[in-house]
Amino acid sequence: MTDTLTGDARTQALAPLLAAGWVLDEGRDALEKTFEFKNFVEAFGFMARVALWAEKLDHHPEWRNVYRRVEVVLTTHDAGGLTARDVDLARRMDALAGTA
Repeated sequence: MTDTLTGDARTQALAPLLAAGWVLDEGRDALEKTFEFKNFVEAFGFMARVALWAEKLDHHPEWRNVYRRVEVVLTTHDAGGLTARDVDLARRMDALAGTA
């Protein structure tokens, strides 16, 4: 199991993500972000590219797709909150969406 992020390590890891549009859900200790694309095909393509990374990292997002929007929630359930795995996947998602 991975440990949750705490203290300065948490602050430093989350700061660039929060600046990039991720929002912290304190109640769940989770990161949330909505990605918007030109159309459904681009949104679905993004999800397919993220899915390949999620599988490699063995860390899967909670997400929802409606037309050109992809709503994402990241948290590490077995750790009970945010971990380095969530930060890593969030960074990769931003890079894949061209928002890094």
